[in-house]
Amino acid sequence: MSKKVSIPIYKLDNFHSSKEKSNMFQVEIFDANRHFAVQYPHRHDFYEVLFLTKGSGYHIIDENQYEIKPPCVFFLSPGQAHALNLSSDIDGFIFLFTAEFYLLNQKNKSRLLEFPFFFSTERNNPPLLLEKESDVEFLKQLFVRACKEAEFNNDSNNEFLCSILDLLLLLCNNLYPKSINPIKSKSNILVKNFLLQIEENYQNNLRINEYSERLNITPNHLTQVVKQVTGKTSAELLHEKTIIEIKRLLIHTSLTIAEISDLMHFADQSYFTKYFKKYTQSSPLQYRRGNVNN
Repeated sequence: MSKKVSIPIYKLDNFHSSKEKSNMFQVEIFDANRHFAVQYPHRHDFYEVLFLTKGSGYHIIDENQYEIKPPCVFFLSPGQAHALNLSSDIDGFIFLFTAEFYLLNQKNKSRLLEFPFFFSTERNNPPLLLEKESDVEFLKQLFVRACKEAEFNNDSNNEFLCSILDLLLLLCNNLYPKSINPIKSKSNILVKNFLLQIEENYQNNLRINEYSERLNITPNHLTQVVKQVTGKTSAELLHEKTIIEIKRLLIHTSLTIAEISDLMHFADQSYFTKYFKKYTQSSPLQYRRGNVNN
């Protein structure tokens, strides 16, 4: 994998064929002949469901590497960096969508955050491994019908597509391992909203009280709930996000340590190195050398 000077952030337009116009969703067959060509690693500003029925390889999502063992389903949240290394016989389907598209007919505006595979509070993204042929066939039918409906660009078809997407996500939710599927609660949704706010604003160096204001709660309540759900404080999640971003840049780009320090708004490279070592027990250079082959 060649290293880039930055990690590109793609919008849905990058994945559309010339005949398609929607900027809210894209659903199609995913194989070696897929029309879009993108750089890896990259990020999205939308959600992704990748259903693979054939092939092999591995999928790197942030720091974690997952072996591809079809039939399986991968999930990506906005902002995550990922890279795919696929065999030539890869086959399956992909559904890309914005939160706005999914929530068109949803009264519960936190619905997406209730799924365990989006904005995981455990900061991991293991794929759903499908064991029953009946589940595989049903999922295939949903994707095939979604692809057919996507050929028409009108409101009634979009409403039907939203319903298919909802059924698809509900099925995956029911099949997702219970050990990974946290209990739904207001506290869990609040933490996910906090993680979403961090993803959208981490470069703005917001303080805990600024995040709590956006969530309409007190800083103390935010920290108490975050501690209850994750075992960490709000400040620790902010530090965790910073470390994740630094690791992404160290692994996936050719930026120098000084350039990364500057990009992440550290006062100087010395403090940047001490900060990174405090949370990882290795210097930025040591971490890059140890992960250069990932």
